[in-house]
This record gives sequence, structure tokens and C-alpha cells, in this order.
Amino acid sequence: MSHGKLMVVGIAVIVCAFVAFGMWNRSQPGEYDAFAQCIAEQEAVFYGAFWCPHCQEQKAMFGRSERLLPYEECSTPNGNAQVAVCNEAGIASYPTWIFADGERLEGVQTFETLAEKTGCELPV
Repeated sequence: MSHGKLMVVGIAVIVCAFVAFGMWNRSQPGEYDAFAQCIAEQEAVFYGAFWCPHCQEQKAMFGRSERLLPYEECSTPNGNAQVAVCNEAGIASYPTWIFADGERLEGVQTFETLAEKTGCELPV
């Protein structure tokens, strides 16, 4: 095999290894999985937009467990409008949390506040 072909095969193996590691890593439990699942089970909803830095901050608090949050994307893909579900919910700023009792809180919420509003056990 020529040197060029070996290099292409080597690069392909490395790329495959990175993809496999990324898939494995995302499948591992997150530190706050139980907390995020409980929030979702308590019918809280986290409304946000992909371009919103405060929404990214809220998600980052949950680390890998962010994937379990009851998140509703409000922005259209081009970032120029809000989707119907968020309009219907009256979302005016991001992030907005709406809880089962209808209470809504705007801005980044602490774990303590989320635990208090949902009755979920605060992660240690």
C-alpha cells in the first residue's frame, strides 16, 4: 500500500475512533440525570432558544444530564422568529420555566429554586 493510502486509512481510523468515543460518552449517565428526570416528570417546561446565552448557561448547569431536561426550543432555525408552541405559551424572554401549577419564572434558575418548585430532591 502506498504512503498516501496508508495516511488516508490512518486518518479514517482516527475519525472513526473519535466518533465512537463521542457516541459512547453521550450515552453515559450524567451527574444530574435523576434531578433532570424528576423535573420533567413534575411537568415543568424549560423554554429557550439555541442562540440565547442564558439558556446555554442553564443547560450547562446540568452537564451531560441536559439531554433529559423538559426543554422546548422556541426559536425558528434561522433565529428570526418564535415557534407557535412558545407563542401559545406566552413566552416573552429566555429562559422561561413554567411549572405544573402554572407559575412561571424567567431567567436562569438555581438547582435550589428548581427543586423547590418541582418537589424534586436537590442533587448533592
